[in-house]
Amino acid sequence: MSLARFLIKRLLQGVFVVWGVITIVFGLRVIAPGDPANVLLPPDVNPEVRQQVVADLGLNEPLYVQYWDFVTGIAAGVPEGLYNIVMGQPVGGLGLGTSLTTGTSVASRVGRSLPATLELAIMATVVAIIIAIPLGVVSATNRHSGPDYGATLFSLAGISTPNFWLGVMLIIVLSVQFNLFPTSQRAIGVPGIFDLLLAGQLEAAGDGFLTWLWYITLPAITLGTYFTALITRLTRSGMLDELGKTYVRASRAKGLPESLVRYKHVLRNTLIPIITVVGLQLGTLVGGAVITEFVFDWPGLGQVLINSINSRDWPMVQGSLIVISVGFVVVNIVVDTLYTLVNPRVGFD
Repeated sequence: MSLARFLIKRLLQGVFVVWGVITIVFGLRVIAPGDPANVLLPPDVNPEVRQQVVADLGLNEPLYVQYWDFVTGIAAGVPEGLYNIVMGQPVGGLGLGTSLTTGTSVASRVGRSLPATLELAIMATVVAIIIAIPLGVVSATNRHSGPDYGATLFSLAGISTPNFWLGVMLIIVLSVQFNLFPTSQRAIGVPGIFDLLLAGQLEAAGDGFLTWLWYITLPAITLGTYFTALITRLTRSGMLDELGKTYVRASRAKGLPESLVRYKHVLRNTLIPIITVVGLQLGTLVGGAVITEFVFDWPGLGQVLINSINSRDWPMVQGSLIVISVGFVVVNIVVDTLYTLVNPRVGFD
């Protein structure tokens, strides 16, 4: 199967996955207690005014009509939204509706918050990969020794530590006690740094990058600790499995350097499951950064989702969940495509 056919097939599958998510999100709104009209109206509102608002929101229509309007609205808004994204215009359209609490476009609000969440998730992934893969290799090649026991202890601690507790401890120790890092917020984002670069302000862009690193370090460590421990254990187990295979003994018998055997052959064959987990976890980090964003007051999609749930702003909740699901689909397609680059024996079939 060619790459083009593979991508078309996966995109069609992704459309059905997103449609399933849209259906589930609509069902959650239907079965959730309360009335979205209560967000817009005071308790003592005139019944006639209430009925008019309910009619304007389409809540008086049968469920199948509401569902059809919801799905077709998203489908009709996607071309406009994609056009705005490609042309660099403000993110509008996408058929996600209007926020009940602010009256602004859901797509615009999500579009402003998504870069912060992506930055945090990608940075946490980078931190995890940089630490975990070398640590896993050292652990596997020094089995039943001090480095192996140390890596195992680190993995157990990382998997067992709740990220919200770790975030609070990092703030108390490194921010409050030693004043090494800021406690919260995000002074500048990657889009702002690129704007400075495009404007030719190289010094300001460099300062902005350092400021960005300063603000994102603690949230990225907090979010990536569990991921680091997971990748370390996966790398160790994969390396141990590969080191016991016949081709490794044959390579050593031919006199190949140990470093060449270890990193070019063994580690490369271990990367397939690692890439799978990294891809899936990256999607999980995008959706699971809610607690970390809340602890560090990080202005990402998690903050928007939490605030929308608390205020029962269902259009914003629906839009956030749909965007997260699309992120999962895109990451999975990218991961499957990368398989063939890492291991040519894996085809697109």
